[in-house]
Amino acid sequence: MSPDHSIPIAPKAFARTTGALYLAFIVASVVADALGHIGLGTAAQMADSITTAPAAFRLGLVIAFVSALLFLLAAWGLYVLLRPVNQDLALLFLLLNAAGVAVQCASMLGLVWALHASEAAAGALAFPAAQGQFLVQLALDVYRTGFVTAQLFFGTWLFPLGYLVMKSRILPRALGALLILDGVAELVWFLQALLLPAYPAIRIPGTAVSLAAEVGLALWLLIRGVKVDEAPAGTHFELLGAGSGRVAPK
Repeated sequence: MSPDHSIPIAPKAFARTTGALYLAFIVASVVADALGHIGLGTAAQMADSITTAPAAFRLGLVIAFVSALLFLLAAWGLYVLLRPVNQDLALLFLLLNAAGVAVQCASMLGLVWALHASEAAAGALAFPAAQGQFLVQLALDVYRTGFVTAQLFFGTWLFPLGYLVMKSRILPRALGALLILDGVAELVWFLQALLLPAYPAIRIPGTAVSLAAEVGLALWLLIRGVKVDEAPAGTHFELLGAGSGRVAPK
């Protein structure tokens, strides 16, 4: 018996929900960075945020954790949409995304520690201020390393995702190509940050590609949904439409 690749709502509605989750993840990431430089900020910028605006930094940290959850949910939505094309590759990109989210969330625990260390140093509750500042800086450096390490997974998940988008015919092939290029850009960032930290300009060209690929995918899903009548021949594209029966390939 073949597996049931169905979802209990109309495919376009499900795709738009997935796009909304992906866009919410992007917006939440931008807000977290704006509030506390969490994500793209340097350790020095985050240290300044902790010292001068601890409440905003706390809020940014909460939003950063929420953004990680939204990213995982968006990846699951893409898995549901694309697993009829190739279930093994769809599972692969979902697992890579989940691994990246896990590494990122684990690294953000360092930010929680940095907050506690900063507050303890300010109140002289546990250790001298100089020691507290050192511990804060150490925690922030560990977070930055973990955040960069997560890009290894956030880069590699884009290769099977982009390939399935290109093969699916339910999404534009150009988006699939952009996602694969985005994967290359993420891996360049990963290697540059760990091997050539003094040359951040190396990753700048990939930033535009990443923005176009991920915002483009989110907006396409949110606005256009998917073409449920153009699944590739030979795939079991069985998304259950609400009150409309099953959608089969041509």
